[in-house]
Amino acid sequence: MPLYEHVFLARQDLSQAQVDALATTATEIIEANDGKVTKTETWGLKSLAYKIDRNRKAHFVMLNIDAPGSVVEELERQTRINEDVIRYLTIRVDEHEDGPSVMMRKNERDRKRRSDRGDD
Repeated sequence: MPLYEHVFLARQDLSQAQVDALATTATEIIEANDGKVTKTETWGLKSLAYKIDRNRKAHFVMLNIDAPGSVVEELERQTRINEDVIRYLTIRVDEHEDGPSVMMRKNERDRKRRSDRGDD
């Protein structure tokens, strides 16, 4: 089956529990249509480059999906309807990354740099 990465941005005023519920809903949509979510990552609340629908920040979530194209179409249709999601992007990939994504590695690297500076 084709492999996809689906990233969505949720409104800044949602709680982490609500963002997790959005990710769970997306997973349920995929699994109900014979697809599989291999990894879910929550990247946290991040600043946006520009305002989107009066939001300066958004919760970022990424899903690695192993499913046919029709499942992705249904997921995007449901995501488009949801008012809590301000942007989404689904891309087809040749293979999924093992381990944490680039964004998660960046967070760890930044955290390490901050702690190194504080120890001096």
